[in-house]
Amino acid sequence: MILGFNRIFFRKLKCLKITHMFNHRTFRFASQKFAEQKQNPQQLVSFEDIRLQKHLQFLSNLFMTSEKNETKEVFGHVFKLDVLRHINNLLQEIARAKEEIRELEVFISDLKELKDDLYNAALDEKQKFESKLEEMENEMLQLIIPSEVVDDKDIIIELTPGVGGQEAMLFAKDMFDMYCRYANWKGWKAEILRFDTTDLGGIRSAHVAISGHNAFKVLKFEGGVHRVQRVPKTEKAGRIHTSTMTVAVIPQPSEVNLCMLIDIVIHPNDIELEFKRSGGAGGQHVNTTDSCVRIYHKPSGIVTESQMERNQHRNRELAMKALRAKLYERELQTIIKETTTTRKIQIGTAARSEKVRTYNFAQDRITDHRAHITVHDVQSFLRGEDDFDYFSNMLQQWYNLQSLTEILNKYET
Repeated sequence: MILGFNRIFFRKLKCLKITHMFNHRTFRFASQKFAEQKQNPQQLVSFEDIRLQKHLQFLSNLFMTSEKNETKEVFGHVFKLDVLRHINNLLQEIARAKEEIRELEVFISDLKELKDDLYNAALDEKQKFESKLEEMENEMLQLIIPSEVVDDKDIIIELTPGVGGQEAMLFAKDMFDMYCRYANWKGWKAEILRFDTTDLGGIRSAHVAISGHNAFKVLKFEGGVHRVQRVPKTEKAGRIHTSTMTVAVIPQPSEVNLCMLIDIVIHPNDIELEFKRSGGAGGQHVNTTDSCVRIYHKPSGIVTESQMERNQHRNRELAMKALRAKLYERELQTIIKETTTTRKIQIGTAARSEKVRTYNFAQDRITDHRAHITVHDVQSFLRGEDDFDYFSNMLQQWYNLQSLTEILNKYET
């Protein structure tokens, strides 16, 4: 049920018409309330919105004209046939439930003066249908918010220090630890592909492959520039410094990609392999064997390397895995730019020129600048468990609202 504040606020709006009724400041306020009160998109949109009804009818017609096992593109998003079928069936069930409620309302009106057992039974039956109708409408709104075609992919997270010298490298290490702990907390698999450390315990660069259910969907909002404001370990006067680091979230290609026909083929003649001795900490072995593998892909100019394993063959596999992911991301970016030109955020890209989040230790807060979401307790957040997961869920809900609003606004004219 909608909380009291939103019941009054959105009753006045009748339906969500952000293009005409919200300016930027108002929408930001609504987004903050949406985050603070843990609202879902279906609680902010009237199911009777004429634009929504037009869209549902469009999807139903699309299903009727679809062939077996076919996928359909709708506003730059891909819908599978079974999803369209479910939407069509759900529309019919919703229509039947509304008809049942109308008939019960007439029956209740006739028995209103008696108020006997039959009257009470009819009231109970009406309430059951209304609850079922609400559930189906909520489910429908979730179905029409399309998933990105790479949401189910495994990912490679690349972390790079930005401005701030040693402090930026230390913060990059904190972020690396947070993502690894979160992967472990979720029961995912985290595999370190690259990890270049500094003498003070920071990192110059780190790549980690994370495999798990909907890994990209959950962590895609981490891509971008992260800013930290705190007193560094290297600061003797106790002054607060501002440093940055960059996170890139790259979806990994699967062996067979049915959703998008991106075929990543790496020809042996297009790559140059270089074998050398590993550097950094690791004992005698890293200094005496040529286990580090460096791969140069001539057509794209992309270079990857791995020295995490003692076995040269294994390091070559890891370097090739990173190369395939980078090539896949390049192709994916091209398709995303062609199909989602009005998207408010970039999905699957690193958004390196934009500050996406600030970690302020003095005020003990974390603020995401895209969704205008603020939470507190930085240390708990960086543990990469419940607090980080809750924050990720809020970002996903915010993005769902953006996606749904964008779809509905296409029916304004």
